[in-house]
Amino acid sequence: MEKYWVDINCDLGEGFPDDALLMPYISSANIACGAHAGSDSVMQQTIQLAIAAGVKIGAHPGFNDPENFGRKEQQCSDSELTHLIQSQVVRMQKIAQSFGVSLHHVKPHGALYNMSAASPKIARVIAMAIKELDASICLYGLSNSHSIEQATAIGLNCCNEVFADRRYRADGSLLPRNYPLALITNPEESCRQVAQMVMQQSVIAETGMAIPVLAETICIHGDAPGAATMAAHIFHHLQLQNIGLQKN
Repeated sequence: MEKYWVDINCDLGEGFPDDALLMPYISSANIACGAHAGSDSVMQQTIQLAIAAGVKIGAHPGFNDPENFGRKEQQCSDSELTHLIQSQVVRMQKIAQSFGVSLHHVKPHGALYNMSAASPKIARVIAMAIKELDASICLYGLSNSHSIEQATAIGLNCCNEVFADRRYRADGSLLPRNYPLALITNPEESCRQVAQMVMQQSVIAETGMAIPVLAETICIHGDAPGAATMAAHIFHHLQLQNIGLQKN
C-alpha cells in the first residue's frame, strides 16, 4: 500500500479548553496573535505546549475584532492590511524567539482567510506582508484559491489547506458557517472526507459533485466542541489508511 504523508494543523490559543489534548494528534499549531483572540501569556503557554509535542509553530493573525471572533469582514487599505498582518506576526515572532524557536507558517484567521481566498488583491497584500518579514515562512491558504496563487506568484512558500470539519461549495470555497450543514460534527464523516481529500485529491461539495483539492495540510478547528475527540479519530483513521503525520 502506498504511504501518504500529510500535515494536520489546528487553530489554538483562542481560549478553548482542548489545546493540550489536541497536541498529540496534530503537526502544526496556528496560534492566535491577540487580535481576534489570545494574549501574550496564552501565546507563551501554547508555544510551550507545541515545543513539547514537536509541533510546528505558526501565527494566526485576524481582524482586531474579538467581539465577532474575527469572523466579520472589514474593509482595509493595503497599508492597513499590511500593518494588521505584520504587527501580529512580529508579536508572535518575538515570543517564539524567546523560547529559541522560529515561526514555520502564517495562516490568516476567519474572515481575513476567506477574503484572501476570494480576492487576488487581498491575497497578494497578505503574501507580500509575510514575505517582507521573513521569506522563509510558509503561508497556509485554502487549496487552489487566490491565497495560494498569489503566494506562488511572488515566490513565497505556501501550503494548500483543506478542512476536516467544514463542507464545501462547488467552487471550492467553504460553505459559510451560517448555513445549516456548514460544519461537520460527526467524526466518522470527517474521517471519510479527510481520507478522500488526501488519497483521491477531491472532496464532495454540497451539490454532491466531487471537486478537486490538494490536501497538503488539514485543518481541525480547536474551538469546535469535542475538537480533541475529532482529532483523535482522524489521527487513528489516517494511520489505518497508511497516512503518516508530518511532525517536526
